Amino acid sequence: MIPASLTERREAFAPLLPPQLHPHFRFDAALPSLPPVCRQEEALFSLLIEEKRGAEKNKKFVQDFKTLADVLIQEVIKHDVGKEFPELQDHILGEESNKFENGLGETVVVQVCPTQQDTAALLQKILDWNQTAAKLLAAAIHQEVVLSDPVLDDVAVTISTEKMAVWIDPIDSTNQYIRGRGNVVPVNGIYPSGLHSALVLIGVWQSKYHWGISYEGTNLSSLNQPLLQPSPRVVLSSNEKPALQKALAPLYGERLCFASGAGYKMLCVALGLADAYVLSEGSTFKWDSCGPHAILRALGGGIVDLRQALQAWQAGQRKQLPELTYNKPVEGSVGAERWANQGGLVAYVYQEHLEAVLATLVASMDAF
Repeated sequence: MIPASLTERREAFAPLLPPQLHPHFRFDAALPSLPPVCRQEEALFSLLIEEKRGAEKNKKFVQDFKTLADVLIQEVIKHDVGKEFPELQDHILGEESNKFENGLGETVVVQVCPTQQDTAALLQKILDWNQTAAKLLAAAIHQEVVLSDPVLDDVAVTISTEKMAVWIDPIDSTNQYIRGRGNVVPVNGIYPSGLHSALVLIGVWQSKYHWGISYEGTNLSSLNQPLLQPSPRVVLSSNEKPALQKALAPLYGERLCFASGAGYKMLCVALGLADAYVLSEGSTFKWDSCGPHAILRALGGGIVDLRQALQAWQAGQRKQLPELTYNKPVEGSVGAERWANQGGLVAYVYQEHLEAVLATLVASMDAF
């Protein structure tokens, strides 16, 4: 999954990694090496974790964290895209602040410097002057490795950069990246937690990457549309409301799967491991959903706003249900909440799966 995604500033959403940008993005293969480097020394890793507070914090968690890997990935993307396309510089939006306070109480503004040596010198201030670790990270940041996909290289779609904006989710499921284990056993192919559910550009722990384009009738993806499964299955957050779980029981019975990471659960749908991902709360954000949304649309599906879709369904609307959009903040909200998907969501590939979820939930929508 590629959480660094592109969205129309004037429209609802646009493609993920369109062709005119693809040849310039060196971070395709470089960035996944950053999280393992950050994790490899436990004593060092503890210095690289900062708790989010106030408007930065996700209300879903008692504690919410960012890591140096989150910030570095975001800043590398901002640096590279902004360098190649200066007109996008003010329209590259991400989850994290680039100010990082290390374990010594020092605040450092993280950025990609002109040279590898300069970046290493900056990182030493965060890494308690650990020169070796700083050099390792700087080398990962400045390496130039380009992934090539013949299908994507041959796509003839042109999108004006004047209409673009970039949403970045540096690491999907940061809490699992920090605390997760690599030996979690999947249930029906879905990892309920652990490092396999932590994604960044390429699935760091499995070396897989996926892309999708959905723009003005062009729908292409590195994935094939998944086969319909004989038994319906839904994936939910591990802390999803019991009322929603109960409401879905008539449709899914005991086939409720649980997993960490919003982007990972959307990927499970794209891969056909689940028919749908349903979330009743506004605990995801534009940076979580934009990239997976492009992939799901390319496969024939999408991501709808759960609350608005249920209201439309109740009013008799069955087609063209309201999907998530990415170009307008939530009025009256502050901080990260300005970009929350406040109505919850349903991610799907097949229209019949979406309709089955809505038909099941509409009768009990007041309960959750």
